[in-house]
Amino acid sequence: MKVSLHQPAMVKEVLYYLAPQAGGLYVDCTIGSGGHSRAILEKTDGKAKILGIDRDEEALRIAEEQLREYEKQIILVKGNFKDLHEILKGEKIKKVNGILYDLGVSSMQLDSRQRGFSFRWNSPLDMRMDKQQELTASHLVNELSEKKLEEIFFKLGEERWARRVAKFIVKERKKRPLRTTEELVETIRKAIPAEVRRKRKIHFATKIFQALRIKVNEELENLKISLNSCFDLLQKGGRVCIISYHSLEDRIVKNEFRKRREKEIKILTKKVVRPSFEEIRSNPRVRSAKLRAAEKCK
Repeated sequence: MKVSLHQPAMVKEVLYYLAPQAGGLYVDCTIGSGGHSRAILEKTDGKAKILGIDRDEEALRIAEEQLREYEKQIILVKGNFKDLHEILKGEKIKKVNGILYDLGVSSMQLDSRQRGFSFRWNSPLDMRMDKQQELTASHLVNELSEKKLEEIFFKLGEERWARRVAKFIVKERKKRPLRTTEELVETIRKAIPAEVRRKRKIHFATKIFQALRIKVNEELENLKISLNSCFDLLQKGGRVCIISYHSLEDRIVKNEFRKRREKEIKILTKKVVRPSFEEIRSNPRVRSAKLRAAEKCK
């Protein structure tokens, strides 16, 4: 099956704020298919070094293939960026010049018909970024209480109809377990009134799928843990650059930056940086991207 490679978001902006230098060591916390890492290596004429991390084994295999010409400059590690400190320690690395996070789900994952991230086709309710993980979206949908499902949909999906969707899921699963994306989408369709569905600018299942994916992969907790330690791993003058895709992620990043401002870091992005109109037109999936960057000053 042909793999749809992930188009890296906001490459020009990443290079501007990360400012990679020849001889520098940079961590790509979500290497995916290697687009950002390639840009860093090309910017430095192949003289930087990259530590690329990903939870997804398939992504790492693709990154290795895509970056083969730079194989001597790259270390690839299967892992979770919440364990950033331990990963660097395992590679005998004490400090780095820059750290990049491109959060959320990749195009490769969204376009896979087996992974269950998208409602565009029928697939198993999976949503795991790490296939070795046991917990899936199916487990959440079929085993959690109605109250817990409502909480997840409301807090992580910001879904106004969270209570009603949770109620309908529990009702449907009493008849039979919900195992596929198609079954879940149909249940959400029944729960959200037709008039509301018609008025929405996004697909009516988007927020529920987002909430389940975030919970399955503990995306927000992992981000908090990683940001809490990443600045300790930067050399003085080192930079961190973070691309987020929804308000929950961006709020965590903004608050962490504010907490450390002046004491430890200089915020390089006074306002959140968004993709250009031209980039959104050529790659609509980046339309919600928000970039923030900071430099370690002490």
